[in-house]
Amino acid sequence: MTITPRPAGHLTVVTGGSRGIGAATTRLLAARGHRLVLGYRVAREEAEALAREVDGLAVRADVADEHDVDALFDAAARLGRVTGVVINAGITSPAGPLADTATADLRRVVDVNVTGALLCARRAARDLDRGGAIVAVSSAAATLGSPGEYVHYAASKAAVDAMTIGLAKELGPRGVRVNAVAAGTVHTDIHRLSGMPDRPERVAPRIPLGRAGQPDEIAAAIAWLLSEEASFTTGAVLRVAGGL
Repeated sequence: MTITPRPAGHLTVVTGGSRGIGAATTRLLAARGHRLVLGYRVAREEAEALAREVDGLAVRADVADEHDVDALFDAAARLGRVTGVVINAGITSPAGPLADTATADLRRVVDVNVTGALLCARRAARDLDRGGAIVAVSSAAATLGSPGEYVHYAASKAAVDAMTIGLAKELGPRGVRVNAVAAGTVHTDIHRLSGMPDRPERVAPRIPLGRAGQPDEIAAAIAWLLSEEASFTTGAVLRVAGGL
C-alpha cells in the first residue's frame, strides 16, 4: 500500500474506531479537522466505509498483539507525526457472576482491555515525542464493580484508570497529556455481545439522569480532552456516566 503524506496538523489514532464510541469519536474529530487512522479487529466493512467517509485510513489491528499495534502506528507515522491517540478498543464477555466466568473469557478481557491498552500507550509514549495527547476510554464500572454482571471487566477498566494516572505523571515533563473518560452505560453493541441487549433500558432507572448515554456524548468528552481547551488537564479520569 502506498500512503501519501498530507500537510501537518492533528493526526489521531483511534483504536476500536469502527463502531460505537470509536466511530462517534472518529466522526467528531474529523469534523474538527483531525486526520484519522482507525484501528479495527473484525468489522472490516464498517471500518473501511467510515475511513472513506472521513477521508482517513483503516488498519486491522488486534490491540492485544504488539505486532498489530506497531503496524497500526507505523501506518499512521507514514502519514505524518501522530499528535493524538484514543485508546478505545475494549471488550467484555457473557455477563454473569465472576464464579461462573470462563477462564478463557477472563484472559481475553484482560488481554484486550489491559494488555492492549498498555501496548497502545507504550507505543504512543514512544511516538509522541514533541507533545500531544492520549485519551483512554475507561468505564464507570471501574469504581462501581459491576457485581453479578462483569466484575472482570470492571477490574480491567480500573487498571486503565491507574495506567492513565501513572503515565500522565511520566509523560507530563515532555508536554504529553494523558487522560481518560470513564463512560457510563451507553447505547452500543457491547451489551448485545455480552448477552444483555436491553441493558441500557434496564439500568436507566438507576441512573440519576434517567437514561443511558449516547456514543456522541462520550465522543465529545474525548474530543475536549484532546483539544487545546484541555491544555492544563492531565491525569484526569473524566466521568461521563449520567451521575453514577
